[in-house]
Amino acid sequence: MRLKLLTLALALSAVTLPGHGEDLMDAYRQARANDPVLSQAEAQRLAVGEGVVQSRATLLPQLSGRATLSQSSGSSASTTQGGAPVNAGHLRSRDESLELSQTVLDLSKIADLHAAESQAESQDAQYNAALQQLFVRVTQAYFGVLTSQDELTYAKANEDAFKQSYDQAEQRFNVGLSAVTDVYQAKSYFELAKAQTVAAQNALNDAREALAQITGKPVGELKKLRDDLPMVAPTPADPNAWVQEALKSNPAVIAQQYNVEAASHSVNSARAGHLPTINASVSRGTSSSWLQNAPGAFADRNGRYGTTVGLTLTVPIFSGFATQSRVRQSIYQRDAAEDSLEAQRRQVTRDTLNYYRSVIAGISQVQANKASVDSGQKALEATRAGFDVGTQTMLNVLNAIQTLTQAESGYSQSRHALILDQLQLKQAAGTIGVKDIESVNALLQ
Repeated sequence: MRLKLLTLALALSAVTLPGHGEDLMDAYRQARANDPVLSQAEAQRLAVGEGVVQSRATLLPQLSGRATLSQSSGSSASTTQGGAPVNAGHLRSRDESLELSQTVLDLSKIADLHAAESQAESQDAQYNAALQQLFVRVTQAYFGVLTSQDELTYAKANEDAFKQSYDQAEQRFNVGLSAVTDVYQAKSYFELAKAQTVAAQNALNDAREALAQITGKPVGELKKLRDDLPMVAPTPADPNAWVQEALKSNPAVIAQQYNVEAASHSVNSARAGHLPTINASVSRGTSSSWLQNAPGAFADRNGRYGTTVGLTLTVPIFSGFATQSRVRQSIYQRDAAEDSLEAQRRQVTRDTLNYYRSVIAGISQVQANKASVDSGQKALEATRAGFDVGTQTMLNVLNAIQTLTQAESGYSQSRHALILDQLQLKQAAGTIGVKDIESVNALLQ
């Protein structure tokens, strides 16, 4: 009985040597340490967090010291000797002081502090969103490699099967058992299969580079998805419940909510530009001066120390309409932040419903594609048997080979897509975590 190359190659493609190959958790740990996108989000979070420290500093005591040494020199026309001016020498002075100031009342600075705190909270949420996105990006890239590997396996098996059919068609034509049309048809399918193999190899190379771009490491042999996937529908089985959870927990939505808070505080800060401010200060210093290089020069270098305590009330009266303009600008920015929040809420709602439906549909697609593969294998065997006895044409055999390959490809893609849809549903809900990556990793072998 003729060796069925396609069926054998597809069976061998599912075999993985135990104890070898990297898994998804290996890829995640590498990405967690090396991914520049996540590192950028973390650096941005730390940078924005420093704004809280800087805003708070304006409300804390300010201590400054000052030292001034000055000299003035020249001749005195009123002081003459023998008709010539007499050098009046150099007048030198020295001032030293230490000042402590404290803001007593400045509502603008208080509002700025609240705005900085909200911005820091927003950036924390954005970092959390980037971390959750990393879970999905690593899994997408990992399964992208697995899908491309399967596509290459099917393409090579397809090419081998078409090559076998082409050789058989030539042999039958040479002995007068078939027409030349069969040879041309088989050669056409064979050449097309070779081109598809080249394209599949190129796609696999790019998929490996996509994973390496995230992990920062070369991609080795990867563990594959096992055959018996759990076909579990989302829990709870209510899409509206998933949407409500997403609107409450999705970090992108939370980040936009904090942006609205920060913009509202900025409006308060701008409006406080119309209000008085009070500052307290205390300073202690000394001042001394002396005349040098002049007749009758005097010196008072020790000086005298003095302490000054003050309370300053500043009342803004008119600033060329700048304060009113800043208020309007802050209101516009708050309105823009509210619109961004609403857009984000709508996007999250759409994504959550889409991934929920995709998981439900994906379960049916995996089951249907598996049945299609089983039917395709049986159809190919029957068509080849019919061709041997003359009831099927070469074109029927070629079409059966192509149909089986497409069914295998669809089955592979639907299995991987189901895993990704399940993760993306949890990401949209804002509940994805390392435990979910570990659960997917447990499905590899």
